[in-house]
Amino acid sequence: MQHQVRTAPGGPTPLGVSNSGSNLNFSLYSSVATKVVLSLFLPGDKRPFASVPLSKTGQVWHVEVGDLPTLEIEYGYTINDGPLVSDPYAKGLSLGQKWGATHGAPRGKVVLDPPFDWQGITSPQIPMQDLIIYEMHVRAFTVDPSSKVKFPGTYQGMIEKIPYLKKLGINAVELLPIFEFDECQNHATNPLTGERLYNFWGYSTINFFCPMNRFASSKSWTAAITDFKTLVRELHRAGIEVILDVVYNHTAEGGKDGPIYSYKGIDKATYYMLRPDGTYIDFSGTGNTFNANHPIVSELIIDSLRYWVSTMQVDGFRFDLASCLTRDEEGHPLADPYVIRAISEDPILASTKLIAEAWDIGMYQVGNFPGGKRWSEWNGKYRDSVRRFLKGSDGGSSAFARALSGSDDLYGKERNPYHSINFIIAHDGYTLRDLVSYQDKHNLANGEENRDGNNQNDSWNCGAEGKTKDPKILHLRERQIRNFHTALMLSLGTPMILMGDEYGHTRGGNNNPYCQDNALNWFLWNEIDKHTTLWRFYHLLIEFRKAHPVFQRTEFFKETDIDWHGYIPLEPNWGPENRFIAYTLKMAEPPLYIAFNAHFQVVHAQLPPPPKGKTWCRVIDTSLASPLDFSETPERFPIRKGSYDVIDHSAIVLKAL
Repeated sequence: MQHQVRTAPGGPTPLGVSNSGSNLNFSLYSSVATKVVLSLFLPGDKRPFASVPLSKTGQVWHVEVGDLPTLEIEYGYTINDGPLVSDPYAKGLSLGQKWGATHGAPRGKVVLDPPFDWQGITSPQIPMQDLIIYEMHVRAFTVDPSSKVKFPGTYQGMIEKIPYLKKLGINAVELLPIFEFDECQNHATNPLTGERLYNFWGYSTINFFCPMNRFASSKSWTAAITDFKTLVRELHRAGIEVILDVVYNHTAEGGKDGPIYSYKGIDKATYYMLRPDGTYIDFSGTGNTFNANHPIVSELIIDSLRYWVSTMQVDGFRFDLASCLTRDEEGHPLADPYVIRAISEDPILASTKLIAEAWDIGMYQVGNFPGGKRWSEWNGKYRDSVRRFLKGSDGGSSAFARALSGSDDLYGKERNPYHSINFIIAHDGYTLRDLVSYQDKHNLANGEENRDGNNQNDSWNCGAEGKTKDPKILHLRERQIRNFHTALMLSLGTPMILMGDEYGHTRGGNNNPYCQDNALNWFLWNEIDKHTTLWRFYHLLIEFRKAHPVFQRTEFFKETDIDWHGYIPLEPNWGPENRFIAYTLKMAEPPLYIAFNAHFQVVHAQLPPPPKGKTWCRVIDTSLASPLDFSETPERFPIRKGSYDVIDHSAIVLKAL
């Protein structure tokens, strides 16, 4: 049904939808358009109630519309009589609230920033070196029935579990993508069960301003925005920062055969890197690469980041495949990428934490990301070095020692230890339990004949592939899990752990479960009670790190700060077959002796003399059963002799008391 609206030319700024007195101004950039028509819909209607041609200023099309029947309006544009496309600056999309429903091409929703009471709560503004990051997925965290929350799989469900996060000891959450994506874009099925597969993780963004509707608790017009703001407010109230995993390197529109949602139908040569023949350049592995250093695209990215900081009050961003953002419009690497510099110098983003996944398909920039001191990096070299040493690979002792010391070989010239985001496990790849339980990936359930996922994982199954009842293997796996967590928490740099590793979550050896909306990805709350000793060790080690400022150092170690040891004090072995690293943190208060034994046999380690009047006391021995693996009263366990038998594949921490 047509409705008579009043129109005027309007203005070209700001892009998107904005108030113009009692009217609405619509503005859209397209350098290729010769005609643009705005279509307005009542929610859910198939036919527009009004279609309005736009005026043009430069390469921006705009119109002002009044006498609207309601402000709860869906809208889209047709460019040169093409398909209806959504506005890149829309603050909401018509994708529904029900997870798993077929959504179709989205339309924008007119959303004028709804009022919200922040109740005086602001960001805790935790220094980077003090962060302990918990990487997690909003839906996966509470969708399992064992969560027993009122709104499972939602922002509200996550709010109900904030006390758990606080109890664990983390002080920052890094949320897998919460920008609108179409979980139904994956049309495959699980060949083992016949179950439907999804785009579960969400690395397929449709719009960079819209929070995911399917994570909202209701169908109200602005529920996703209000619920997300509430989540941020309540996390801040609990002293927990919010970092978003953002995907500006590609979009959900794929390559030549991909769908047309927005950018492709508006101006694909502006928004995507194209070859001279018009085909898509792909550095993301998804069919397209966002043309981030084009002025219009850079502006879109900056505007999006500003929106999430100023309106949603998030604390930082982790940029997926950030090396894509360092390429020019033809895909060539740039020494000083405009968009990176613009993000780094933007005043609204000045206190925001910026984390780069410093690689893409074809370029690996760990230690050399061009963002300078404003940017931290996911340190993939840290992950690899720690995995290789602790599983017992040859030639890994020197790299392991550097990893423990904050990776000064990567960041020592111009940056600081906290610029290294240290991680052993992330969402893609094995869980920590699977890292010590599987030699090979087991991804058949993904429907890609086990071709997907990384083939090089630096994993070790400890003697049996997958499930086993062998008590020796099970005990060895438990030691290895504790060893990895000990290394992570006692390294200089900013640690990140994966949701579920604190209770030993397993995905059955699947190292790429991006498509699994089931127990492979879900947080299983009933498993915590089955693994209380591991959870205790995780929690206590997190608290130990926070209680010892030596691990939050903002400067790298000097020679006078640390003594390296081998079996004999001050005689470290950096040879290719060495699998024992020990060191004394002399500047710690009190001093600490730490050792990792990745050998297959016991090491009879001579201890350096403790400070005068002090005795070495045992805090951690990962070979011991709980609660002795972590002693909360180390003074009860003095080491009277000048040596310690470090069991094979174990770690110890002694404190001078």
